[in-house]
Amino acid sequence: MILASLVRYYRRLATQNDDFSNPKVPPYGFSEEKIGWILVLDKEGRLKTIVPNLTGDKKPKPKLMSVPRPEKRTSGVKPNFLWDKTAYALGVEANKNKAEAKEIPFMPSEKTFAAFKQYHLELLQNNEDEALQALCRFLQNWQPENFAAANFPIEMLDANIAFSLENPTTFIHKREAAQTLWAGRLKSGEAEQGLCLISGETAPIARLHPAIKGVLGGQSSGGSIISFNKEAFASFGKEQGANAPVSEQAAFAYTTALNYLLRDNKHCLTIGDASTVFWAEATDNAFVQAAEGFFAQVFTPPNDEQESHKIFNVLEQIAKGRPLQDAAPELSPNTRFYILGLAPNAARISIRFWQDTTFGQLAENLAWHWRDLTIKPSAWKTPPSVWRLLLQTAVLGKSENISPVLAGEMTRAVICGTPYPLSLLSQLIARVRADGDVNGLRVAMMKAVLSRRFRKGLIKEEIPMNLDTESCNAAYLLGRLFAVLERIQHQALGELNAGIADRYYGSASAVPFSVFPRLLSGAKHHLSRLRKDKAGMAVNLDKDLGEIIAKLPETFPHHLSIEEQGRFAIGYYHQKQSYFAKKEITEPISN
Repeated sequence: MILASLVRYYRRLATQNDDFSNPKVPPYGFSEEKIGWILVLDKEGRLKTIVPNLTGDKKPKPKLMSVPRPEKRTSGVKPNFLWDKTAYALGVEANKNKAEAKEIPFMPSEKTFAAFKQYHLELLQNNEDEALQALCRFLQNWQPENFAAANFPIEMLDANIAFSLENPTTFIHKREAAQTLWAGRLKSGEAEQGLCLISGETAPIARLHPAIKGVLGGQSSGGSIISFNKEAFASFGKEQGANAPVSEQAAFAYTTALNYLLRDNKHCLTIGDASTVFWAEATDNAFVQAAEGFFAQVFTPPNDEQESHKIFNVLEQIAKGRPLQDAAPELSPNTRFYILGLAPNAARISIRFWQDTTFGQLAENLAWHWRDLTIKPSAWKTPPSVWRLLLQTAVLGKSENISPVLAGEMTRAVICGTPYPLSLLSQLIARVRADGDVNGLRVAMMKAVLSRRFRKGLIKEEIPMNLDTESCNAAYLLGRLFAVLERIQHQALGELNAGIADRYYGSASAVPFSVFPRLLSGAKHHLSRLRKDKAGMAVNLDKDLGEIIAKLPETFPHHLSIEEQGRFAIGYYHQKQSYFAKKEITEPISN
């Protein structure tokens, strides 16, 4: 299903043009590659000039150009057709020895140049096209040592280069003769015929699929989703591509579409270690663009508060039961939507998650994610992205410390509407116990995990969105009680280097029986001191203390489960934030 969806997407892209009226994706047999330099030849094969094909001012980068698809260099020497790296096309490469590189910046690469030269002379020498003949003459006369004599820029080393005739825009690989020759190469009878698993038609089967480039953390040369490089992976005597037969055209189509998505910031997000691509499918292109834009803004909310509010207001209406097209007429619930998460590993690209659904169902899942996450008072000014939420589980708040497995499971829960992994809750609790930071985002995520488990019937008691003074849940009450005790200490003693939250939060939320009797004893002394300075404050806090204790069982629980520790954190957050809310309301306004 994944590959078939990508093939359909390629076919749609092939009928569309970019802002410069060029096709968005190259035709069969071609590939978008980074070409950094153009070598301009005259008709006699002499080098006229070298033209950079770069973009950007501060850090120039090679531009993408449609060229004959590259060879897959898993091993051995394989030249590309009419373009390649300098090691192949000119026989020189950058000196890998850093100590020598300043004095001798490049090294000869005779083996690869000889292969490039022989390959093209055999193909082109009998062709009458003047540009192809000019390239033949250039290769016959060129020697790698000419690189230094011609004062070529060092920046060219290891870059991809292409050739043109007479002027920089007359590319040799785009000439009719060159394309006819390349089409003949593509139709060579070497490929085994077989039944393509994607199209269902008998066609030449791809032995090796084109490389997929742009996956975060993957090899620069690209990777594969489908590959069989050991006997243990093969079956029925089938080797490499024959073990999962995909036609050459289908393999080209799905990899080209995937490469397009991975390099397009509008269709690619980074979540944990996964490069997440998404695309829509509908009869009306307006619905496609609206769906893709809406999804991107939900996963990466805009900094503008008004724009964010518009997006999440739609989700809130959907969560309350309003139909999608009533909440947002530009969105169609019947639009097909695809989400694919890719991550690299040692051998190939792995699929972290895959979702094939209607946009109506996806919007409902996103709405419930937002609903489950919402807590009062709000824990954010602008809605958090999934990546920002996952950072709360990482040591030191660094993205490289996010668990790849957890990131995949959480994203799957968000887009599929399934229960969040319990490992998310345990990881959040572990981070709170490690750094003592019971912040709103962490508590909101704990609340989301428990709220969804309640909706799915996995737990019996609902999770309150804001302070619930009627709740009799022991873990929730203990969290509230701990917040009251912390407030009493703070009001009595002021700011401390280490208050009860710093010293006892972890043990109070896990083993209440061993901590709370001692904390209550200390609170009596703090209240006595507080009555002398802030009598009204002491009365209110003592009242809060009494109301909570009256609802608790006679003895404190000996331990709390992971789910109960989540409720403890929610109760603590609600009660603690209620004091700040009261302060904002009761504090007189100064003129």
